[in-house]
Amino acid sequence: MRAVLTVIGKDKVGIVAGVSQSLAILNINIVDMTQTIMQDYFTMMMILDMDKQTSFDYIRQELDKTGQQLGVKISIQNEEIFNTMHKLG
Repeated sequence: MRAVLTVIGKDKVGIVAGVSQSLAILNINIVDMTQTIMQDYFTMMMILDMDKQTSFDYIRQELDKTGQQLGVKISIQNEEIFNTMHKLG
């Protein structure tokens, strides 16, 4: 299953490392990613490949903990749901 992860927060050292480390612990592969800094705000979007056996709720809870530790907001959605919500036309 693929998922879309977004991270938004005040820019500081260690955000990419912290999120990537959490994903590695959860055995989630980063397929693609983009990041930018807009004024003082860090934004990142990742496409992830993850095992269907792992509970999506568990992954969300663990990423919420990571976000709290890093001081950022982390959101994750199933890629199919994300694509359906963001179709144009």
